[in-house]
Amino acid sequence: MRWPSILKSYGSIKMASEWNSTGSALRAAFEAAEEKKALDITVLDVKEAACFTDHFLICTGTSSRQIQTICDEVERRLGLVGLRPLHVEGYNHAEWILMDYVDFVVHIFSERARSFYDLERLWRNARRVNREQRGSRAQVAETGQD
Repeated sequence: MRWPSILKSYGSIKMASEWNSTGSALRAAFEAAEEKKALDITVLDVKEAACFTDHFLICTGTSSRQIQTICDEVERRLGLVGLRPLHVEGYNHAEWILMDYVDFVVHIFSERARSFYDLERLWRNARRVNREQRGSRAQVAETGQD
């Protein structure tokens, strides 16, 4: 059992595992990014490759203001159910904002930074989690990757 699974709370911070499941929190973050028009939203299952988190949610904004707005909406939406990020990096520069929710990490990139850091290539062995549209709600469904 890895340390994120062992940690139940850090002060007043509620971990994603305490709120239904990581999947519900991840889905809420996905929908928040989607609502604020984030581009190329990708979810990677990194639990087999990383010991510090289970998933990455990676998306792109087209301007510094949009990148900050996506971050604000993810934090607001998860905050409604008592989830707070353990740490947020890069908000002021808004080239790459990292929001650490322990069970998953949200990466919000500018187009240039996403291309430069290319996390999907770096974590290419991680299983990709695809979005499927069912009605008007986005669903996150796991698919195998060869």
